[in-house]
Amino acid sequence: MPQAETATLRKLAAPALAVALAALTALFTFASEAAARPIRIVAFGDSLTEGLGLPKTQAFPAQLEAALRAKGYEVEIVNAGVSGETAPQGLMRLDWSIPPGTDAVIVELGANDMLRGQNPDGTRRALTEIVRRLKAKDISVLLAGMRAAPNLGADYAARFDPLFPEIAAQEGVLLYPFFLDTVAGDRALNQPDGLHPNTRGVAAIVAGILPKVEELIAQVKAKGGAGR
Repeated sequence: MPQAETATLRKLAAPALAVALAALTALFTFASEAAARPIRIVAFGDSLTEGLGLPKTQAFPAQLEAALRAKGYEVEIVNAGVSGETAPQGLMRLDWSIPPGTDAVIVELGANDMLRGQNPDGTRRALTEIVRRLKAKDISVLLAGMRAAPNLGADYAARFDPLFPEIAAQEGVLLYPFFLDTVAGDRALNQPDGLHPNTRGVAAIVAGILPKVEELIAQVKAKGGAGR
Protein backbone atom coordinates (compact mmCIF):
# COMPACT_ATOMS: atom_id res chain seq x y z
CA MET A 1 0.00 0.00 0.00
CA PRO A 2 1.41 3.45 -0.91
CA GLN A 3 2.76 5.46 1.99
CA ALA A 4 0.27 8.28 1.39
CA GLU A 5 -2.72 5.92 1.63
CA THR A 6 -1.33 4.40 4.85
CA ALA A 7 -1.01 7.83 6.41
CA THR A 8 -4.57 8.69 5.37
CA LEU A 9 -5.93 5.51 6.95
CA ARG A 10 -4.09 6.27 10.15
CA LYS A 11 -5.62 9.75 10.25
CA LEU A 12 -9.09 8.31 9.72
CA ALA A 13 -8.64 5.64 12.38
CA ALA A 14 -7.22 7.96 15.04
CA PRO A 15 -10.54 9.58 16.09
CA ALA A 16 -12.30 6.22 16.36
CA LEU A 17 -9.45 4.83 18.43
CA ALA A 18 -9.54 7.87 20.70
CA VAL A 19 -13.28 7.44 21.26
CA ALA A 20 -12.85 3.74 22.04
CA LEU A 21 -10.06 4.46 24.52
CA ALA A 22 -12.13 7.17 26.19
CA ALA A 23 -15.08 4.78 26.52
CA LEU A 24 -12.89 2.09 28.03
CA THR A 25 -11.38 4.58 30.46
CA ALA A 26 -14.84 5.75 31.54
CA LEU A 27 -15.99 2.16 31.98
CA PHE A 28 -13.02 1.23 34.15
CA THR A 29 -13.38 4.45 36.15
CA PHE A 30 -17.06 3.74 36.79
CA ALA A 31 -16.30 0.16 37.83
CA SER A 32 -13.54 1.31 40.17
CA GLU A 33 -15.76 3.93 41.79
CA ALA A 34 -18.58 1.40 42.23
CA ALA A 35 -16.21 -1.05 43.87
CA ALA A 36 -14.67 1.62 46.10
CA ARG A 37 -17.80 3.28 47.44
CA PRO A 38 -19.64 1.89 50.46
CA ILE A 39 -22.63 -0.40 49.98
CA ARG A 40 -25.69 1.78 50.55
CA ILE A 41 -28.48 0.15 52.53
CA VAL A 42 -31.65 2.04 53.41
CA ALA A 43 -33.43 1.03 56.62
CA PHE A 44 -37.02 1.81 55.64
CA GLY A 45 -39.47 1.53 58.49
CA ASP A 46 -41.34 3.04 61.41
CA SER A 47 -40.30 4.18 64.91
CA LEU A 48 -38.41 0.92 65.49
CA THR A 49 -36.12 1.96 62.66
CA GLU A 50 -36.14 5.69 63.36
CA GLY A 51 -35.10 5.12 66.96
CA LEU A 52 -37.91 6.85 68.87
CA GLY A 53 -36.67 7.93 72.30
CA LEU A 54 -33.01 7.32 71.46
CA PRO A 55 -30.14 9.45 70.16
CA LYS A 56 -29.73 8.93 66.41
CA THR A 57 -26.30 7.46 67.13
CA GLN A 58 -27.97 4.62 69.03
CA ALA A 59 -30.85 3.97 66.64
CA PHE A 60 -31.02 0.73 64.67
CA PRO A 61 -29.41 2.04 61.44
CA ALA A 62 -26.44 3.57 63.29
CA GLN A 63 -25.82 0.51 65.46
CA LEU A 64 -26.15 -1.80 62.45
CA GLU A 65 -23.65 0.24 60.44
CA ALA A 66 -21.18 0.18 63.34
CA ALA A 67 -21.55 -3.60 63.72
CA LEU A 68 -21.00 -4.21 60.02
CA ARG A 69 -17.99 -1.89 59.84
CA ALA A 70 -16.51 -3.68 62.85
CA LYS A 71 -16.63 -6.85 60.73
CA GLY A 72 -14.83 -5.13 57.86
CA TYR A 73 -17.75 -4.17 55.63
CA GLU A 74 -17.71 -0.80 53.89
CA VAL A 75 -21.36 0.14 54.31
CA GLU A 76 -23.60 3.15 54.75
CA ILE A 77 -26.94 2.56 56.49
CA VAL A 78 -29.46 5.32 55.79
CA ASN A 79 -32.13 5.95 58.43
CA ALA A 80 -35.46 6.20 56.58
CA GLY A 81 -37.70 5.47 59.55
CA VAL A 82 -40.84 7.49 60.31
CA SER A 83 -42.54 7.09 63.67
CA GLY A 84 -46.16 5.98 63.61
CA GLU A 85 -46.07 4.86 60.00
CA THR A 86 -48.11 1.96 58.65
CA ALA A 87 -47.25 -0.15 55.62
CA PRO A 88 -49.69 1.72 53.33
CA GLN A 89 -48.20 5.03 54.46
CA GLY A 90 -44.73 3.69 53.76
CA LEU A 91 -45.81 2.76 50.25
CA MET A 92 -46.98 6.34 49.67
CA ARG A 93 -43.53 7.78 50.40
CA LEU A 94 -41.42 4.94 48.98
CA ASP A 95 -40.35 6.55 45.72
CA TRP A 96 -38.89 9.68 47.33
CA SER A 97 -37.50 7.92 50.41
CA ILE A 98 -35.10 5.61 48.57
CA PRO A 99 -32.30 7.78 47.13
CA PRO A 100 -30.47 7.03 43.86
CA GLY A 101 -27.52 4.72 44.34
CA THR A 102 -29.27 2.55 46.93
CA ASP A 103 -28.01 -1.04 46.76
CA ALA A 104 -30.38 -2.67 49.25
CA VAL A 105 -33.32 -1.92 51.53
CA ILE A 106 -34.36 -3.39 54.87
CA VAL A 107 -38.16 -3.12 54.99
CA GLU A 108 -39.43 -2.88 58.58
CA LEU A 109 -43.11 -2.02 58.55
CA GLY A 110 -46.32 -3.52 59.88
CA ALA A 111 -46.05 -3.00 63.63
CA ASN A 112 -48.35 0.04 63.61
CA ASP A 113 -50.83 -1.74 61.34
CA MET A 114 -50.99 -4.49 63.94
CA LEU A 115 -51.19 -2.22 66.99
CA ARG A 116 -54.13 -0.39 65.40
CA GLY A 117 -55.83 -3.66 64.54
CA GLN A 118 -55.89 -2.83 60.85
CA ASN A 119 -56.91 -5.42 58.28
CA PRO A 120 -53.86 -7.60 57.53
CA ASP A 121 -54.94 -7.75 53.88
CA GLY A 122 -54.09 -4.06 53.50
CA THR A 123 -50.72 -4.58 55.13
CA ARG A 124 -50.04 -7.50 52.80
CA ARG A 125 -50.92 -5.51 49.69
CA ALA A 126 -48.77 -2.54 50.71
CA LEU A 127 -45.72 -4.61 51.65
CA THR A 128 -45.99 -6.66 48.47
CA GLU A 129 -46.08 -3.51 46.36
CA ILE A 130 -43.11 -2.03 48.26
CA VAL A 131 -41.04 -5.15 47.63
CA ARG A 132 -42.02 -5.29 43.96
CA ARG A 133 -41.14 -1.66 43.33
CA LEU A 134 -37.73 -2.12 44.93
CA LYS A 135 -37.08 -5.27 42.91
CA ALA A 136 -38.05 -3.43 39.72
CA LYS A 137 -35.19 -1.02 40.46
CA ASP A 138 -32.81 -3.97 40.96
CA ILE A 139 -32.54 -3.19 44.69
CA SER A 140 -31.95 -6.16 47.00
CA VAL A 141 -34.53 -6.52 49.78
CA LEU A 142 -34.56 -7.88 53.32
CA LEU A 143 -38.08 -8.05 54.75
CA ALA A 144 -38.24 -7.80 58.55
CA GLY A 145 -41.25 -9.63 59.99
CA MET A 146 -43.54 -8.69 62.86
CA ARG A 147 -45.90 -10.69 65.07
CA ALA A 148 -49.30 -9.81 66.44
CA ALA A 149 -49.62 -8.90 70.12
CA PRO A 150 -51.38 -11.62 72.15
CA ASN A 151 -54.22 -9.30 73.15
CA LEU A 152 -55.37 -9.14 69.53
CA GLY A 153 -56.42 -12.76 69.64
CA ALA A 154 -55.56 -15.95 67.81
CA ASP A 155 -57.68 -15.20 64.76
CA TYR A 156 -55.91 -11.91 64.07
CA ALA A 157 -52.48 -13.50 64.62
CA ALA A 158 -53.38 -16.31 62.20
CA ARG A 159 -53.95 -13.70 59.48
CA PHE A 160 -51.19 -11.25 60.38
CA ASP A 161 -48.14 -13.35 61.31
CA PRO A 162 -47.89 -15.43 58.10
CA LEU A 163 -48.00 -12.50 55.70
CA PHE A 164 -44.29 -11.72 56.10
CA PRO A 165 -42.88 -15.18 55.29
CA GLU A 166 -45.46 -15.57 52.54
CA ILE A 167 -44.49 -12.30 50.85
CA ALA A 168 -40.80 -13.13 51.14
CA ALA A 169 -41.33 -16.56 49.59
CA GLN A 170 -43.62 -15.22 46.86
CA GLU A 171 -41.28 -12.39 45.87
CA GLY A 172 -38.02 -14.27 46.40
CA VAL A 173 -36.49 -11.88 48.94
CA LEU A 174 -34.67 -12.42 52.21
CA LEU A 175 -36.67 -12.64 55.44
CA TYR A 176 -35.82 -11.95 59.06
CA PRO A 177 -38.87 -13.56 60.71
CA PHE A 178 -39.33 -11.28 63.74
CA PHE A 179 -37.64 -7.91 64.05
CA LEU A 180 -38.13 -7.80 67.83
CA ASP A 181 -36.94 -11.35 68.46
CA THR A 182 -35.47 -11.73 72.01
CA VAL A 183 -36.49 -8.11 72.74
CA ALA A 184 -40.30 -8.04 72.77
CA GLY A 185 -41.68 -8.30 76.31
CA ASP A 186 -38.29 -7.96 78.01
CA ARG A 187 -38.45 -4.91 80.28
CA ALA A 188 -34.67 -4.72 80.53
CA LEU A 189 -34.40 -4.24 76.77
CA ASN A 190 -37.26 -1.78 76.30
CA GLN A 191 -38.05 1.81 77.15
CA PRO A 192 -40.73 2.53 79.78
CA ASP A 193 -43.49 2.38 77.15
CA GLY A 194 -42.77 -1.33 76.72
CA LEU A 195 -42.93 -0.97 72.94
CA HIS A 196 -39.68 0.61 71.84
CA PRO A 197 -36.27 -0.94 72.49
CA ASN A 198 -33.68 0.92 74.52
CA THR A 199 -30.03 1.06 73.48
CA ARG A 200 -29.40 -2.47 74.75
CA GLY A 201 -32.52 -3.67 73.00
CA VAL A 202 -31.39 -2.22 69.68
CA ALA A 203 -28.03 -3.92 70.15
CA ALA A 204 -29.85 -7.22 70.63
CA ILE A 205 -31.85 -6.63 67.44
CA VAL A 206 -28.68 -5.87 65.53
CA ALA A 207 -26.98 -9.02 66.82
CA GLY A 208 -29.94 -11.11 65.71
CA ILE A 209 -30.43 -9.63 62.26
CA LEU A 210 -26.74 -9.27 61.40
CA PRO A 211 -26.32 -12.64 59.60
CA LYS A 212 -29.29 -11.84 57.35
CA VAL A 213 -27.86 -8.41 56.55
CA GLU A 214 -24.61 -10.12 55.59
CA GLU A 215 -26.63 -12.29 53.20
CA LEU A 216 -28.15 -9.10 51.82
CA ILE A 217 -24.69 -7.65 51.24
CA ALA A 218 -23.63 -10.86 49.50
CA GLN A 219 -26.57 -10.46 47.13
CA VAL A 220 -25.47 -6.91 46.32
CA LYS A 221 -21.94 -8.07 45.58
CA ALA A 222 -23.16 -10.92 43.43
CA LYS A 223 -24.95 -8.37 41.27
CA GLY A 224 -21.77 -6.33 40.89
CA GLY A 225 -22.45 -3.76 43.58
CA ALA A 226 -19.90 -2.02 45.76
CA GLY A 227 -17.32 -4.26 47.37
CA ARG A 228 -15.93 -5.17 50.73
